[in-house]
Amino acid sequence: MRTIWLSLLLCATLAATSGQASAGESRARQILDRFEHANQWRDHVMVAAHRAGSMQAGKTLYAENSLAAVEGSIAMGAEIVEIDIRRSKDGEFVVMHDSWLDRTTTCKGEVVKYTLAELRACRLVVEGTRTVSNETVSTLREMLLATRDRILINLDNKLEVGDLPGMIAVARDLGMADQVIVKENLWNQNRIASVKAAMAAIDGVQFMPIIADDAVHDAGFAETVDHAFSPRAIELINWRAGAETLTETGGPLCSTRMRAAAVRGNWHIWADTYAIVNKPGGFLAGGRGDELAVQASLPREAWGFWADRGATIIQTDEPKAAIDWLAANGYRVPYAGTGERLEPAATASIN
Repeated sequence: MRTIWLSLLLCATLAATSGQASAGESRARQILDRFEHANQWRDHVMVAAHRAGSMQAGKTLYAENSLAAVEGSIAMGAEIVEIDIRRSKDGEFVVMHDSWLDRTTTCKGEVVKYTLAELRACRLVVEGTRTVSNETVSTLREMLLATRDRILINLDNKLEVGDLPGMIAVARDLGMADQVIVKENLWNQNRIASVKAAMAAIDGVQFMPIIADDAVHDAGFAETVDHAFSPRAIELINWRAGAETLTETGGPLCSTRMRAAAVRGNWHIWADTYAIVNKPGGFLAGGRGDELAVQASLPREAWGFWADRGATIIQTDEPKAAIDWLAANGYRVPYAGTGERLEPAATASIN
């Protein structure tokens, strides 16, 4: 009997020690674990904040791609911030979506015609109100430093595939390569081959293919992509329905075959619900985007729709509203340190 009790005590001690180690991990490491082990976390939908997450309840609170927006996204519990990368005239990687400065800063003209020193004079503005913030254009290095050990960073490369190694060199120099996700569009075998050649110069980072159904109509293409890259996530875009009608099925890519392929490959289906400037609402999501969730107050028909069709990462302009709704409806599992349930699903499942 004493032996049994000693064994139970040892198991309890080991479990407690394991729990403490888990709770002591950086939040970025916990997020990375869920990102790398999709099949263990099919009951959890991660949230990626588009352009660092500048909106709440339909209102733009922060300048996009700003450090303030990143801080807001981290505070509300987003797992990933997506930021856009361009180059200054003197070759510095800077965080900026547009090729021109006019929409998002107090300056005018092309980003590439400004040196970094000149960009430092450009204050970021809040879109819509044109409120001038205290921030200037950030460098990639500054943005990475602000996110170290706190959140994953998805780099939207607005340059060429050949510029990716330089960006990753910045992250590697900071010891942050494992926090970075890079992505490129794929649509045929030739494109797969060219991107694969470019990615050969990069290691230690997550590569996420993007597949859009304006060019790809067969879920089997994702299996080809999986064999070529072994990604931990694939971004699927549904252009087809636009905003006129809501997609009923999720389109040709979001099929049962795609969900089965995701489980076999142990990768996440990444869905986009954010808005596109000068395009109808839900343009990337078959009409089931953030506008439907927030403005029409139908989150189940937007975020819930994609989660029910296998999406375990949703990129949105409304990270707070998405996180709140997903958590309240059983699509989120708390992280270590919250005192709540931490165990992943026992088996892989298809949402």
